[in-house]
Parts: sequence; C-alpha cells; structure tokens
Amino acid sequence: MKDFTRRDSLKAGAGLLAGAAVGANLGLRPARADEPTIDLKPEAGATLRVLRPAKFVKGDETLWLENTEKYTKQTGVTVKVESQGWEDLRPKAAVAANVGKGPDVVYGWYDDAHQYPEKLVDVTDLAEYLGAKYGGWYDVCKKFGMRDGKWISIPLGAAGARIVYRVSMLKEAGFDSWPTDFPGMLKATQALAAKGKPGGLALGNAVGDANGWCHWVVWAHGGKMVDENNQVVINSPETIKALEYAAELYKTFIPGTLSWLDPSNNKAFLDGQLSWTINGISIYYAAKNSDDPKIKALADDINHAVLPVGPVGHPTELHLTVPAMVFAYTKYPNAAKDYIRFMLEREQYVPWQEASIGYFSQPLREYEKSKIWTVDPKHTPYRDLMANMLWPGYAGSLGYASAGVMADFVMVNMVAQAASGDKSPADAAAEAQKRAERYYKV
Repeated sequence: MKDFTRRDSLKAGAGLLAGAAVGANLGLRPARADEPTIDLKPEAGATLRVLRPAKFVKGDETLWLENTEKYTKQTGVTVKVESQGWEDLRPKAAVAANVGKGPDVVYGWYDDAHQYPEKLVDVTDLAEYLGAKYGGWYDVCKKFGMRDGKWISIPLGAAGARIVYRVSMLKEAGFDSWPTDFPGMLKATQALAAKGKPGGLALGNAVGDANGWCHWVVWAHGGKMVDENNQVVINSPETIKALEYAAELYKTFIPGTLSWLDPSNNKAFLDGQLSWTINGISIYYAAKNSDDPKIKALADDINHAVLPVGPVGHPTELHLTVPAMVFAYTKYPNAAKDYIRFMLEREQYVPWQEASIGYFSQPLREYEKSKIWTVDPKHTPYRDLMANMLWPGYAGSLGYASAGVMADFVMVNMVAQAASGDKSPADAAAEAQKRAERYYKV
C-alpha cells in the first residue's frame, strides 16, 4: 500500500474531481488528492465465483448485482454471484475450505474465518487501504477480521438487531416509547400480552435473530461463554439470572417461537400477529415497499428502538456480521481482493446501503455520515451497530473454539431450553458449560 504522489495526483486529476462530485452527492466528504491507493490489478483472464447470503430485502441484491456488472465493465473480470440460503451458507463455505475447491470469495457469518484461517488469503493490504481511506475500522471489525496480527477477512457490515414494535399497540398497553431497561421492557411486554398483543423472538437455530438476542440477554446480566483467558464460565449465577429473565419474557411470546428461523418473525409481524420483535430493518422495508395496502399501512405504525441496557450497565449487542473471505485455492487472488475492495468503495457502498435502507450497518467509520441514517428517523437506531457491538466468544478471543461454539448454537440452545421450561436455568447452563468445554478442550 502506498500514498498518492504529486505525479499520481496530476495524472488522476480528472478522476479525482469526478470522485469528489460523487462523494458530495452521497453525503460524504469529497475524495482527497492524498487518499491512499492500492495496486490490485486483476490477473489476466480472471473470472470469479462469489457466494453470498440470499437477500432479505430486495434492494440489497438488486444493487449488489448492478455493482457487480459495473465491476465487470470496468475490469473485464467476469463474476458469477450465487446467493445461498442463510442456514446453508456456513456448511457450504466449510466444505469449500476443507476440499480446496469452490467459490473464490465467500461472504459468510460472524467469525467463520477463524474456523479455517490457514485456508484463507492474507488480506492485510486491503484492510489497511480501506481503513486509511474511510476513517478506520470499528474495533469489533478487527476482532472479526484479524488473527495473529494479520487480516484474514474483510467485514462487509452487520445486519442489526433492534426492537421493532407497533406504536399504536404499545400506547394501548400504556407506554409512549419502548423502555430502555430490562425491568421496563418486561413490564411492557407483559402489558402487551395482557392486551392480547404478544411479541415473539426466534429460538430455533437461526443464524441471525436467535443468536443476536440470546447473546444480548445473557451478556446484559453479566454472563459470558468464556472469560478473558478463554476459560469456559457460562455456568454462572449471572447466566442463571439471565435465563430466569428470558423465561419470564418467553411467557409473553406467541406460540411456536422455539422453531422460528430468521424469516419467521418477519412473516408473523407483517401478518399482524406480533406487537414487537427483535429484528433488522427488513420488516419496515417490506412494509414500505409492499403492494398490499394493508401491509403498506403498517409502515406508519412501526418504530425501532435500541436494545435496552441490562444490569452490567453498558451495551451488550451482537449483530449478524458478514465477513468477506478469499480462499487460498483461488487462481485469482488479486481479482478476488479487488472485487471486495470495489464493493466497499463509497461509489458502490453508499448506494447499496441506500437501496436496502441501511439493512447492513457499515464497518468503516466514514459511512456513519451517509444520509441514509438521517433521511428517516426510523433508520437512525441501526446506524451504530458495529460501533457498539461485542463479538462471539466474548470476553475471550476469536478462534477455532469460539467459531465452533457459535456454529453449534450453544448459547441459543441454552436460552431456548431455559426459556421454554424444557430445562431449569441451572441445568441449561450446566449443559452449555459441558458443550462449550468440548470446543475449548478443557
């Protein structure tokens, strides 16, 4: 990686002026003549196969494919994009890593890269370039992206978890806004359920929604899967308190949440079955863009709130982070890294965020300034996801063990067992302890 010299600036003058105009239109600072640059010229004859999550909002996939076509026109690199179901993405990526054959680039989940770091291309140069150009990475992005001092993946962003609720129903239950603490939240959900307007949260092995809220509720009470020394400590009084709270919350849920995957609460909310849930901005997006007048009318009655802070006194959020990984077997590592770079440059990234109304929150600080976060106040709660979130395996380090525990849904299963009454909180925590210790090899 190097900086522009005076000669580089003069040679690229016209392009920089055009970039400045684009930056201004996107609501960001204009491009500078001294911005960092990187040499990632794609290999001759390069073609790429890219695996990414299936769309949850139409605008995401539409702009992604348009940006991909744009990349091909600019570079001549043919890119085949394959969208994969959320629950199938992780095993397909793992198979590719193990057999040494498959997609060149995979946009996976959370800390997947830490399951097979030796099978991935070093992307440190790309991470340093993007960080220098766009205001730096949030600290949690370094947790996800780095291992042993080098970058093994590039975070694309995070699909967020926020309280999604019906304004009219909350007022009917006696609340003007969503409570900001745990006792207040429980009272609100109990009042809603008493009015025949229950909520519901995913408790199946859902890669996004269940992981998000189950980690949040445990961490908020001081429970942790492991401590700073990677010792398994999930069987603790703090965890048991969290599970007792989850059990009370579960009593206010609509039936069936034990089997819910990521699409389930979206469908139930839009069907009018829920007064509240925890989800990304996709429910609001779907309501605003629906052709059904009844569903479209819901948009005005939907609002979002940041997850309440629990007894520990600070945010304990986990959001569905998407890391871009380049597999070592690729014949075209430069083209693969260049494609990832292209998708994170302001000219592509900001319109992509806008098309999905901020479904993915940015990993780079510069994009906090995007107009998408202020054009509608209902978008704003999703802006700072990666600025405030923790990481899988908190408060330890990411690695084979944390990735394995996450992929095996140890936290989710524990909360589901205790919340539903299948096991007592103490028994659920004890079982989670044993399961986690298999990965941490205690």
